[in-house]
Amino acid sequence: MKLLKNKGVAGLTVLLSLIVMLFVIGLLVMIFALMSGELQGATTDATAIDVINDTGTALASVTDWFDIFIVIGAMVVLILLTVIIITAIRSSGMIAGGSA
Repeated sequence: MKLLKNKGVAGLTVLLSLIVMLFVIGLLVMIFALMSGELQGATTDATAIDVINDTGTALASVTDWFDIFIVIGAMVVLILLTVIIITAIRSSGMIAGGSA
């Protein structure tokens, strides 16, 4: 079994997967918003138009969460990089141990 060791890419896979996740969520929101517009024009029932309007309004607020996801993802990457840097410094012997 071969171990994969990518040097210099700490946290980038997490950030890349976060960007892909946001893209997929945005794509699904766009598809459902287009479907909502088409359904609204295709129906004449009042209780159905209200439901479609409520659904469209709820979908419009989904993108408000994107900036929060980006900030949390960036924090995770920074914490991961900090842990890697601290571990590298400890293993290099630059910091003496606490033994007297």
